[in-house]
Amino acid sequence: MKMSIIAGFVAATFSISVSAKDTSCSIAPPPNASNAQLAALAKVGKDAAQTSALKAIDVAGKMVPQSTELKAENGCLVWSFDIRNAGTGATYAVIIDAGNGAVISVNGQTPAK
Repeated sequence: MKMSIIAGFVAATFSISVSAKDTSCSIAPPPNASNAQLAALAKVGKDAAQTSALKAIDVAGKMVPQSTELKAENGCLVWSFDIRNAGTGATYAVIIDAGNGAVISVNGQTPAK
């Protein structure tokens, strides 16, 4: 009887942790992975990710990448880009999935006048 209760508890705990996992990204790096480990896991390189990021910003003007980082964010391996519009000064934060190149998010901010 006690063994079946324990087995049921283990099964319930496992199914809860699996169902709670974020599946919106293609690569979930291990916690506290080093930069080298993250780079080894990435299937999409910096240049390809940057191309996706620039295409995701649908505005006129020359877009200038300001910073790029491969990192684990919210349990996902992503490329993070900060991009500035040279003409307007508006900035954009673009997150690209490092596993498949998909755009995860684009957030823009117009400079204060």
